[in-house]
Amino acid sequence: MGKSEMENSCDSIGHKPKDVSLKDLSNRLAEFAQARGWDEYHSPRNLLLALVGEVGELSEIFQWKGEVGKGLPNWSADEKEQLEDEVSDVLLYLVRLADVCGLDLGQAALTKIIKNARKNPVVLNQNPNSSYN
Repeated sequence: MGKSEMENSCDSIGHKPKDVSLKDLSNRLAEFAQARGWDEYHSPRNLLLALVGEVGELSEIFQWKGEVGKGLPNWSADEKEQLEDEVSDVLLYLVRLADVCGLDLGQAALTKIIKNARKNPVVLNQNPNSSYN
């Protein structure tokens, strides 16, 4: 992303927005692809394959680390930045794929959470020794 594009992601005072919607990302990605003439290459299949590649890159970061605690204790700033980049790549390809397929990703995710709640209702564990009570 060039400097002018980065500046466009800030408000009039230069602060980055706190909350970015999936729609905002979708619009920015569509503009980004259109400005570069990439629309013809952004077929669902191509975007899916690119997404899979990015998931592979994300997986490589964790490949030899063993279990990693929440908050990434003992990770360097560079490692966290690399993770942030790869997680962002995955998100951006997913948002673009949903957009090209004509899906409302936010609504689909909310619907999926409801389906998962019905499929996996809250049940209190009857075992008093369990940490899942």
